[in-house]
Amino acid sequence: MNNKTIDPLWQDVEKIRTTRPLIHNITNYVVMEFTANALLALGASPVMAHAREEAAEMAALAGALVLNIGTLSPDWVEAMHLARQTALAGGIPVVLDPVGCGATAYRTQTARALLQEARLDVIRGNASEMAALHGAAKAATHGVDSAMAVSDAEQAAISLAATQTRVAVISGPTDLIAGPNGVSRVTNGHAMMARVTGMGCSASALIGAFCAVNPDFEAAALHAMIVMGLCGELAAEKSSGPGTFKVAFLDALYALTEETVRTRVQGNTP
Repeated sequence: MNNKTIDPLWQDVEKIRTTRPLIHNITNYVVMEFTANALLALGASPVMAHAREEAAEMAALAGALVLNIGTLSPDWVEAMHLARQTALAGGIPVVLDPVGCGATAYRTQTARALLQEARLDVIRGNASEMAALHGAAKAATHGVDSAMAVSDAEQAAISLAATQTRVAVISGPTDLIAGPNGVSRVTNGHAMMARVTGMGCSASALIGAFCAVNPDFEAAALHAMIVMGLCGELAAEKSSGPGTFKVAFLDALYALTEETVRTRVQGNTP
């Protein structure tokens, strides 16, 4: 990868580490701890606040808002809408993770409703979630896991990025980022990432951190996915299975250096 991508990527990492942006997550019970630790390891400051009584107030303090529908309840959905309204009014970037969209009507309706009132900044999901969010009548899904290839949802991501969000990101063996400048792909990553719950949710949270320091949300999303994939590769080299991988991934985020980025990030298409 050329310096036109590496230089601003590393500038974003350094800015996150020096400014420690507050990232407000309304996320799910399954991934709260891991997501918070991933943000901390990168250098950001996480807060998990889902009570509707404080959601809007907390969103106003944040550098970015990340909405994750993994474990839904009516109160949490209301809090997401309140926080989103405050963030959008204040120019605070909003990232949506439509976990399991397409698996049930409630999830699909909730994710689509969060897109209706105003254009969001970034959506990140797997291929099935992206296809369902776009309106596919039958998006193949396996609970919260995708049963579709990234390429199957590419046009859905491009369409969403043109109409309902500024940037659409599909996670997979090769990540896809669709935005105003076209489509980028990230080939860094490791198969072990799919064996640890919360990796996709953490990707959405890290996108929030990068958006908090870089107003070019397309570039911010690309940088976040490169860092995710690279740290996944580094973690796999030091782990013997999903348990040790999880710890090694956090360590890789924390210990990431410019030299490692320059020598290990290859084959991505900006």
